[in-house]
Amino acid sequence: MSLVSAFIPIWVLTAVGYAARRRGLLGDTAAVVLGRFVFHLAMPAALFLTLSTMPLAGFDVRALGAFGVSTALVVGTSWLGAGRLFNRKAGERPVWGIAAGYVNSANLGIPIAQQVLHSVTFLAEVVLFQVLVVTPVILIALDRHGDAHGRVRVRRIASLPVRNPVILGSVLGVIWSAWHLPVPNQLSGSLNLLASAAVAVALIALGASLHSDAEQQRVPRTEIGVITVLKLVLQPGAALLAGLLLHLTHPQLLAVVVCAGLPTAQNTFIFAQEYGVGEALANRAVLVTTTFSLATLAATAALLGQH
Repeated sequence: MSLVSAFIPIWVLTAVGYAARRRGLLGDTAAVVLGRFVFHLAMPAALFLTLSTMPLAGFDVRALGAFGVSTALVVGTSWLGAGRLFNRKAGERPVWGIAAGYVNSANLGIPIAQQVLHSVTFLAEVVLFQVLVVTPVILIALDRHGDAHGRVRVRRIASLPVRNPVILGSVLGVIWSAWHLPVPNQLSGSLNLLASAAVAVALIALGASLHSDAEQQRVPRTEIGVITVLKLVLQPGAALLAGLLLHLTHPQLLAVVVCAGLPTAQNTFIFAQEYGVGEALANRAVLVTTTFSLATLAATAALLGQH
């Protein structure tokens, strides 16, 4: 029952956002406005506070390597397959990739790690990997899509951390942690208020977008089915294989497979919405993988937890 309880807030807040939009309590642009609030204000604050207090030393390279291999395999395969199999445009392919391989390591990952792994140590490594490696790659690709001619300009990419609040908040958080800098009390209070709103508002925006999407564009079930299998079966399966090849201990292997099997992060929808590409695909992927991950994560815990 404890595993189920970790999913309840996600379902409830998404349903609240959908109901509020359907009843007219939120306007036609509510999902966009709320999404921009999360992307530009709440999420950078949350990432900065998380990373600024996260120790950067003592990481288990082998375990993180196994997780990284599974992520690269799924994101890369999905990125390429989206164009060749489903005729997705260039700008939509990065969204397809992270819909299949970017895990919900924050609001869902933390309670599940506590309940199944009884520790969030490895999850902290996953957060850093996704924020510092996966996110910049995806945002650079989306930023390139935003260019009228699809060009990759070195100066534009170099300035991305300054122009993109998510990357800026992450970089500043790492700097604060590396230099052991304190966050002034006057600033931390405001940042904590913003950070605490990130998850709830993102889920409300997700729910509101589901109502808008239902009236406009439908995502083929085949695509969502493929994304769900990639996310909940292939990624943890690849992590298991990589972990075995790297001779991880059983606790390490369980942590890697559970974290790789987490559902699609709602950040996927926020990124897609910010760049105006693949929003319908992203919100469906978040909802469907979150729903089915309850069963797949329970199965993983049952199969690997017994040792």
